[in-house]
Formats: sequence, C-alpha cells, structure tokens
Amino acid sequence: MPRQTFANINLAAVLHNYHQAQQAAPHSKTMAVIKADAYGHGMLAIAQYLQQVADGFAVAFIDEAITLREHGITQPILVLEGAHQPVDLTLALEHDLWMVVHQPEQVIWLLSALAAGQPIPTLWFKVDTGLHRLGLTVAQLDYALASLPEKTLENAVLMGHFACADEPKNGFNGLQMERLTQVASTYQLPISMANSPAIAADPMSHGLWNRLGIALYGAEPMNQTSQHTCTLSLQPVMQLTAAIIGLRHIKQGEGVGYGQTWHATRDSVIATLAIGYGDGYPRHAPTGTPAWLHGQTIPLVGRVSMDMITFDVTDVVEPLAIGDNVELWGQHLSVTAVAKHVQTINYELLTRISHRVTKKYHYN
Repeated sequence: MPRQTFANINLAAVLHNYHQAQQAAPHSKTMAVIKADAYGHGMLAIAQYLQQVADGFAVAFIDEAITLREHGITQPILVLEGAHQPVDLTLALEHDLWMVVHQPEQVIWLLSALAAGQPIPTLWFKVDTGLHRLGLTVAQLDYALASLPEKTLENAVLMGHFACADEPKNGFNGLQMERLTQVASTYQLPISMANSPAIAADPMSHGLWNRLGIALYGAEPMNQTSQHTCTLSLQPVMQLTAAIIGLRHIKQGEGVGYGQTWHATRDSVIATLAIGYGDGYPRHAPTGTPAWLHGQTIPLVGRVSMDMITFDVTDVVEPLAIGDNVELWGQHLSVTAVAKHVQTINYELLTRISHRVTKKYHYN
C-alpha cells in the first residue's frame, strides 16, 4: 500500500468556483489560470475537467501551453509571459496559442517574422500601468500598434496587472485602471485587467476577459490585512492529508525534533505524520501551526523534517490510532489560515506541493 499522504482534489468545487466567477461578471469571458501546475492541483486534470466549460485558459510560459495542446485541450490558451525567444512565435502558430506582448524586443521579433512572410499568432498587449514588472510603456505600445498590420490586431486585447487588487480600498487600483482604460479608449481595444480579487470586489475592472486564478481553487483571494472578505461563495478544492505513523507519550520537559526547539510543558502525546518539507509542507512553519484531527485543531510542535512532522495530540478527545488521517488544510481548516500562521500566502502553500504527494481526484 502506498504512503497515505494525499492531495485530495475536489473537481466539483473547481466547477462551482468557476461558475461563481462567471456569475460575478456575467458580461465578461472568464479565463481559468492554470499555470504552475494549476496552482499545485494538476494542470492537465483541471483543464480536462473544465474543457467543456471554460472560455479559455492562461499559463505562464509556452511549455505549459504545448503540454495542454498535446493532451487534447482545444480552448484558447493565453501565454502570459509571451515569447521568450523568436522561435516561440513559430511554436505559438503551430499550436494555436495566444501570446502576450510585454517587451519591445518581442515587437521586433514580430516585425521580423512579418518581414519574412510569416504569419503571427493572436496577440494581447500588456501595458505597464504601475506594477513595473512586465509591460509596455504607452510610447512602446504606440509604436507596436502603429507598426503592426491592422489585420494582425483583429483579436487584440490590452491587459494590465493590478499591484494591490487584494486590497480593494487601495487607491492605486483606481489609478492603474484609469491608465489602462485611457489607452484602450485611444485604440478602441477591449481590456483584461480583473484577477480573482477584482472579479469579486471591483466590477468596474471587469473587461472582455477576466483572469481567474487563486479563487478557482477555492482559496481566499483577499489580502489578510485588507479587512475585506471575498463575496464569492468559494469551495476549497484541495484537502491535504497525511496519516499518523507514530504515537508516543513523553514526559514534561522532554523535547521533540531536530534542535530540540520545543519542550513539553506537561506530559504529552505526540503524533508523527508522514509528510514534511520534501513534500512541500513549509519547513519554516512555527510551533502552533494548526492541523485538523477528529473534529478539533491540533498544534504543530518541533521542527518540520524532510519526511515527517509532529503534532501535540494530548487534548484530542477521540481515541487515536496509527493510520488516522490528519488534515493539514482543506475543508475544515483553510489553507489561508495555515498560511497566516506560517507568515506566507495561500498561493505559495498550494503551489509548493511536490510530486511525492499523490493527487486523488473526486467529484464531491
């Protein structure tokens, strides 16, 4: 029997969350963002399940997009990082991919391809509205749109990326939106600006296309300090579980784990679970990070090891046994709550789950 450490993936919850986003923005198309192995949930499984429903998919780079095509995904696929090198434009044509243009060099590659008599793929143009990571300046966009033949712009979209969308009251959101809409008005092109937080909280940002990322997987899209909760009725998609492989009684004052960083303040019962940082559970998770067992929370104690972690189960009411499953996050304990204890974000916890953790897909 394989190790009983699983990421249980509820596909029905994926569909539910997608429909929630559609209902929040009924006049927009909703692009399911499935980069980074669908935020750790399994890119192919998520895409195959949504392929009759989703308006399109978005991935980070062309390798992910080609994998989807090779496995029969036929919906539009947007490559958010666009071409990394000129040959990517040829690959995009071969696989019918939409490419984001965010650098002047990419414009040069496009013009060179046209000069050589080659067609070019469907293009989205990313405008740097203030995030200052990727994106064309207004002057660079002017040059690109003036240089490319009009027929290559028939399905073009202008996109931007919010810096603070998870803080709905942050005034910078409005400034970024104003910058993008001004450019869109000039060129009479549709826009894509809204991500998960904006889909939920900022209807004015909804464009022809919205990009649904973290909320697709049922995780809270709002910043933990924003004091603004998501209005979408989301269902968690991943339940991360691991089995108890050891139970031991220790005396008050005895330590647990590497470095003996935690010592029992009373006689205690310690459960050892078959999961660790080799599986993606964060090594820096502090003592007190919660898990869920038999209807109650239990605290992590001691350091996270490569293959194991330890919890204080002294106060668990129900009888304990080797093989009992502990929920690290999921239906009873949100990944956002765990992330708060670990001083990180839910995105990181979900995407860092390693291939050692078996994914089990179900529909309820």
